Amino acid sequence: MSRQTWKQDQGSEEVPDLKQRLEEIQASLGLSSSDLCQRLQLLQLDAADLQVFECHLPLIDRLQQACMDALLTHLAPFERLNGVLNRVEQQNGLKQQQLRYFGQLVRGPFDMQYARLRVLYGIQHERNGVDLKWYLGAYHFYLDYMHEALNAHFSDQPTLARQLYRSLRRAVFFDMSLAVDTYSAASRMALEDSEARYQRAVQGANDGLWEWHVDDDRLTVSPRWQDMLGLDAATVPRTLDAWAARMPEAQQQSFLAAVTAHLEGRQAFLHLECQIRDRWGQLIWVLIRGLVSRDQHGERLLAGSQTDISQRKQAERELMHATLHDPLTGLPNRERMNELLLQALQRQAKPGARYAAVLFIDLDRFKLINDSLGHQVGDQVLVQVATRIERCLRPGDHLCRFGGDEFVVLLDDMAHAEDAERVAQRIMHGMQYPLIASGNRLNISASIGVAPLNGHDAEQDALREADLALYRAKAYGKSQLALFNASLQQEVHQRLKLETALGDALGKGEFELFYQPIVEVGAGRSRVVGVEALLRWWQGEKMIGPDEFIPILEETGDIVKVGDWVLQQACAQVREWQEHGLPGLRCSVNLSSRQLLEKNFAGRVAEVLAATGLPPKSLVLEITESLLMQDGPETLATMRELESTGVRIALDDFGTGFSSLGYLHRYPLHIIKIDKSFISQAPDDERLKAISRAVIGLGKGLSMDVIAEGIETSEQMDFLSGEGCNLVQGYWFSRPQSASDLKPLLLSLSQAGPHSGVAPSPISVTTVGRPDPLR
Repeated sequence: MSRQTWKQDQGSEEVPDLKQRLEEIQASLGLSSSDLCQRLQLLQLDAADLQVFECHLPLIDRLQQACMDALLTHLAPFERLNGVLNRVEQQNGLKQQQLRYFGQLVRGPFDMQYARLRVLYGIQHERNGVDLKWYLGAYHFYLDYMHEALNAHFSDQPTLARQLYRSLRRAVFFDMSLAVDTYSAASRMALEDSEARYQRAVQGANDGLWEWHVDDDRLTVSPRWQDMLGLDAATVPRTLDAWAARMPEAQQQSFLAAVTAHLEGRQAFLHLECQIRDRWGQLIWVLIRGLVSRDQHGERLLAGSQTDISQRKQAERELMHATLHDPLTGLPNRERMNELLLQALQRQAKPGARYAAVLFIDLDRFKLINDSLGHQVGDQVLVQVATRIERCLRPGDHLCRFGGDEFVVLLDDMAHAEDAERVAQRIMHGMQYPLIASGNRLNISASIGVAPLNGHDAEQDALREADLALYRAKAYGKSQLALFNASLQQEVHQRLKLETALGDALGKGEFELFYQPIVEVGAGRSRVVGVEALLRWWQGEKMIGPDEFIPILEETGDIVKVGDWVLQQACAQVREWQEHGLPGLRCSVNLSSRQLLEKNFAGRVAEVLAATGLPPKSLVLEITESLLMQDGPETLATMRELESTGVRIALDDFGTGFSSLGYLHRYPLHIIKIDKSFISQAPDDERLKAISRAVIGLGKGLSMDVIAEGIETSEQMDFLSGEGCNLVQGYWFSRPQSASDLKPLLLSLSQAGPHSGVAPSPISVTTVGRPDPLR
């Protein structure tokens, strides 16, 4: 077999790796031409031996083939080789490879290339996990078998048999020396690689290594351990106690206890984070790990590593600070305030504790700053506000940013309970002075809720109580202060109960529409021209006033679906009345701003009118001045779309809000309703009489209908008649009533009829079954 053929038999992917490994092992062995000559001389192996083989090659090949069959039979019982020898294809491959190897053994030449090939065989066997004992055992079997075979074949030529065997033994020992050296070099190089990897790992991990001989209390440390603390040979600790002495006193006991627990088997290993002083007295955080074992003399040895974790600890501190502090103001955040409150409550439970309280602070109309000047300016305002509040506090008080424009103050260890209110007043006073943010001069105010901490109630939610007080303060207006009391909690519970019930009211059919007539009077006669639909809510036999539940519907957004129901019911009812004797009757329905801002609201109104058959001119939608104050393009577009369908729009409670003549010019309005607060006292109050007269004149001048609300007395009717206001609504004619109760009155007022004097007589209507509802 040629060397070229042998090369082709090797896997193409392994050749570059084997070549590199061959060069490494050859260098490790010092295998050179001179070394090769030395090996051959030592074994007395030369060309004469190859000449002996050459004369008998066919015979030797046959004997070697028989030897190989016998070797495989000999190795079969060994379990270590069963995985290879039990597979026929692998067994045949191994047999052919070994025969080629035997063929080269007797053909030579024993030069450098031969030696390199022999080393390669050794590398392959070593990589395949073939231990050296199997390698040497195969050589022994081969020599023993060939010795007997040659003697048997040349029994009549013992000298030739001895000569052939002697040459064969020299060649085998030459191969064996190369195999043994190859295995040794591979093992040595593997150990060197392992040690090098270990050194790189230790250096890369930046760990200091230590060993403590337990029985004689002797500590040795690595140079990296010393460098970590800036120590030298004279200052490095030599005992466990000397090591512990470099730790803070509180941590010394923890360290020694952890070592003892591990030595006694109560902990599987030593693992401890602690601080240790360096050469300059600075404390650094280290992680100490270790494991006890016994050395070659049977003595206990606790060994491990020490890692500098100062950077990790610093990162943990920064992360903890970020977790518990607001990034904008640097103040403690909500989570930290909860911790402080819990600690304060625990202190309050102890005898002799002084007073403590929580202030909940909310900036008034802060959203306006963000919306108009941007969040960057808003952030500057928050930072300056935080500084102002801190100036009003004592050392030991705590201020946190609770979120958005809300702040919470914890006042602890106060001499008097009233001190909390005084601090709140001081904070509000500190807000009175304008501040400058990005060149803008801004006036800031705050509302504050105050809640005392009760030491007898460990479960007290002081933040919730202060928030309830803040809610009450906000209800009073800007820059207000409110104190928590038990009634606030009851009000919240009642409101929650009401809100929950209100969410189910529509589905349970608890809503009902009441109607109040709108009457046209003049020339001593009166007739009904319309009704205003008013929503009522029944809980059993109890009626909930609209002032209680309408604001809740607005806040929750349920006013949209409830308002849609009101519109549907009112239009259907008025259409029914039109078809049964009241053909010209109009229907007035109050609108919420949320409804008007709904997408395609005008289209929804058109659908209701089409479904109920009510003519668009018979529908009046009433809006308030607060809705017009939003002055959005969507609102204006929707109102103009409604007007284009024939629906009329009324401005309700005119004069009670931020009245502006611009509304009357800008928006498509057809009716002005004068609030009853002007009419009720107008006959006796010259100023109110002048205002009412001006509004009536304004409506006439703009060709708008004017309806006066809340008419209850003949004096009011006389005044309105004198001013030419002929559309009125109020108790003088009827309270709001259910559709069934009101129908007789509507029929009686549907025809113009005479009345005595200037004002018509009041009409008395008794409601049946339920009490008279309030307007």
